[in-house]
Amino acid sequence: MPDLLTRIAETIERHALCAPGDRVVVGVSGGADSLALLHALLTLRERLGIALHVATLDHGLRGAAGAADADFVRRTARGWGLPVAVGRADVARIARARRLGVEEAARQARYTFLLRVARGVGAARVAVGHQRDDQAETVLMHLLRGSGLSGLRGMLPATPLSDYHLLEDAVIVCDPPLDNLPAAPDAWPVLIRPLLDLSRREIDEYIAAQGLVPRLDATNQDTTYFRNRLRHEVLPLLETLNPSVRGVLARTADVLRADAELVRAAGEAALARALRGVAADSLALDRAIWDGLPLSSKRQIIRVAVWRLHPALRDVTFEHVERALAVADSGRVGARATLPGGLALRVGYDALIIAGAGADPVGEGADAPALLDKGTGQVFGPGEQVEIACGEWVFGARPLLPGDGLAALHADPLTAALAVPAGARLWLRTRRPGDRLRPRGMGGRSQKLSDTLINLRVPAGWRDRVPLLVVDDAIAWFVAPTAGGLRARVAEPFAVPGDVARLDGVGVVVCWRRAG
Repeated sequence: MPDLLTRIAETIERHALCAPGDRVVVGVSGGADSLALLHALLTLRERLGIALHVATLDHGLRGAAGAADADFVRRTARGWGLPVAVGRADVARIARARRLGVEEAARQARYTFLLRVARGVGAARVAVGHQRDDQAETVLMHLLRGSGLSGLRGMLPATPLSDYHLLEDAVIVCDPPLDNLPAAPDAWPVLIRPLLDLSRREIDEYIAAQGLVPRLDATNQDTTYFRNRLRHEVLPLLETLNPSVRGVLARTADVLRADAELVRAAGEAALARALRGVAADSLALDRAIWDGLPLSSKRQIIRVAVWRLHPALRDVTFEHVERALAVADSGRVGARATLPGGLALRVGYDALIIAGAGADPVGEGADAPALLDKGTGQVFGPGEQVEIACGEWVFGARPLLPGDGLAALHADPLTAALAVPAGARLWLRTRRPGDRLRPRGMGGRSQKLSDTLINLRVPAGWRDRVPLLVVDDAIAWFVAPTAGGLRARVAEPFAVPGDVARLDGVGVVVCWRRAG
């Protein structure tokens, strides 16, 4: 069937799915789609200038039948003169251990295996047999789950495997064993779908014309699986309303694929405008800019921000986005909304923070001194000159000199002059339960440190890392980020009087500065 082979070659060339010289791992289950894919690529191998390596995985779900399918693929590949890797995984165990559905666990195990084979043989591409009917099922599945454009655009002709959930530590046995030193240990091959423009009927006709006899997987008829129910019950029902519904859904994916790229670009641009700071596992949005954005931009910012922090997520649902929007627009400081991938959106005083559990609260005091541990462990005396490195910041202390001007020292929140009892012990630590502070101007009364930090509007995510200078057992000074910038507090017992000559104790100048 030269016309069909030409269409496959044109799909590959139009989407640049591979290039001459590429090694391509072909995922083959033994079914009609993957067998047709392997045969077509073998036939087109010289035209495309590629090398092929077959890979098949027994998911351990069908006992002897699954093992027989894997053996069929092995014999077919060898009969066609192609190298082959056969893997086996206990998908049922993986699903239980990771609390996944069997379908999702099987998908993740399969792509993990294909990645390992590709890295082992140095392949830049991994080809799979998804076709147009699969695309229609995928679009319908995402529609029923309430996906946005990223789901409704369906499967892409080419997708980096890094975009997928993978099971890096899953036990998958391979025959022959993958090399201990793979050819491309850190590579992320691209997953390609050369058959995406072909219907299931066209593939069946190709299989018959070539005299190929694929394996039949009985689980493909099991309608307890979501995709199978769509295939065997829902789509046939829809075909009574529109006989061409599969093609319509697939064309919808083609249209929305381009639209999704445009909307994604607009979301990236909106995010860039609102972004205050970004780290590997968190980002911060400027609330003032956010408040002036239209609803569509806010929705896209949420989606793009989540994808940036968690690229392997398949989609962000409408419900996730709307809950996050409601919380972000509420303006309630400290309010939170759960997002997929272990992320959450939290409202700060002047920023919206999207981060995972335990992530650094970037954008909330990112330019402030911080202690990431409970303390530095270094103790010093009031007459010493010290420097203590704390990440990107350095804490310094020195004796107060006669020529020091108190007004100049206290003009900078990163610097302070303190009156410290002779023989006292000084060190840096973070807050502890029950901490209290005696602020100046309160007549010697103390208040909870937590109340002080709240009154100053120190972001909640930063309060556990504020560096506290402790003199013996009392908090003497700290600097913290607030909505109005850096603010400092000196405790009443350690304030230097206006007349330094009448200083009771030892004068100490403390400061923070950027390292380097």
